[in-house]
Amino acid sequence: QVHLVESGGGVVQAGDSLRLSCQASERSFNIATMGWFRQTPGKEREFVAAITRNGAMTNYADSVKGRFTISRDNAKNTGYLQMNSLRPEDTAVYYCALTVVGMPTLPSHYGNWGQGTQVTVSS
Repeated sequence: QVHLVESGGGVVQAGDSLRLSCQASERSFNIATMGWFRQTPGKEREFVAAITRNGAMTNYADSVKGRFTISRDNAKNTGYLQMNSLRPEDTAVYYCALTVVGMPTLPSHYGNWGQGTQVTVSS
């Protein structure tokens, strides 16, 4: 079982940037698609971005396209989410997760979830 730990969240102002990290405990991270999701209280977990195991393909939610960039460093068993031009509506707990099946956008298709990191964007 791969253990994931997210970090890099914080409180920022609208227009600022943050980079989230997702550290995996095992090299099996390298054979999995990595996804980032976010969730606010009372709402379902929402797809943000995904990247294939070799980084060749990425996918983004329309709401973050052009502002967020997903990447990974397999040598470090670490994934990243660079978030620029942050908006108050980006406020959420952000989670990373892994899957070995394609590049899905549904949370139910992912396993190995981290504990999440809070991102708060003030206006």
